[in-house]
Amino acid sequence: MTSANELVVPPLDDILSTLRVVSIPMKVKFRGVTYRESALIKGPAGWGEFAPFLEYQPAEASAWLKGALEAAWQGFPEPKRHEIPLNATVPAVGAHEVERVLSRYEGSIREVKVKVAEKGQTLSDDCARVAKVRELLPDAGIKVDANMGWDLPQAVESLTHLSEYDLLYAEQPVATIEGLAQVRAELREKGNSLLIAADESVRKAEDPLKVAQAKAADVLIIKAAPLGGIRSALRIVEKSGLPCVISSALETSIGISAGAALAASLPELPFGCGLGTVSLLDGDVTENSLVARDGMLPVRTVEPSQELLTRFSASDARVRWWRERIEHNYAHLVINN
Repeated sequence: MTSANELVVPPLDDILSTLRVVSIPMKVKFRGVTYRESALIKGPAGWGEFAPFLEYQPAEASAWLKGALEAAWQGFPEPKRHEIPLNATVPAVGAHEVERVLSRYEGSIREVKVKVAEKGQTLSDDCARVAKVRELLPDAGIKVDANMGWDLPQAVESLTHLSEYDLLYAEQPVATIEGLAQVRAELREKGNSLLIAADESVRKAEDPLKVAQAKAADVLIIKAAPLGGIRSALRIVEKSGLPCVISSALETSIGISAGAALAASLPELPFGCGLGTVSLLDGDVTENSLVARDGMLPVRTVEPSQELLTRFSASDARVRWWRERIEHNYAHLVINN
């Protein structure tokens, strides 16, 4: 075990000795993914999850490894709350599929995040999807997430139309911090006070605080793993001075437990968090999945089932690939830690 604030990176052999790699099918395609692969690591404090998307190189992915090691070797900070308000997530599906997606969430739904700006789709597709959510859930809060999918003119046009559905905020409409600031300014000039949230501009930036310093967003979307774990993320949130939403990176319940622990450590949660994505997986590594009931997610640790770890075990070739990936990221982490 280590001090409360700094992670002492454990030996590589200790990390690899407990490694389990899983491949879990998705119920719907999400970010182009139909199977979610993840590396799970056990340490003295519990289990951590290392699941950067496949295109991430060590400069980015090593932070995810640090987050997994924090969970497994340090554990989580003392929580300020024991349940977390969540949003449901609707991928870029056709409007006719929205009701089926929402039916996977148990109980009442208070907020929904809707994916927009999908390649190959149009603004009409986005409006139809959001309109269907609003029809099905007239009292719910709705936010849209473009994942940097628009250029500046598209973002302003699209958000002008989508604002008709009474949105809470729009997440990462364009790719750059400068672009976010410009979208925000142009909407204000049109009398549109829609809040702008930054996601990729925080977790993929060399300086995660630059978006706040540039006044390019009203809300920060924070993910524990890409920022190097809970304690690192908490420092960024405190320095930013902006309201934050904690979101997932499409993890199993093990990774979601870290996100819940981060949300539980914040002084305020003005919006529902994006930690309900286990509902998008067609399986999990525990029988007692970390999912919401009536829009609230419990804060607790997760112990995987050996039977499920075996059922969803990745192929030997993929296990070797993940071992090599961890080795490469470990070298980068040690050098830069």
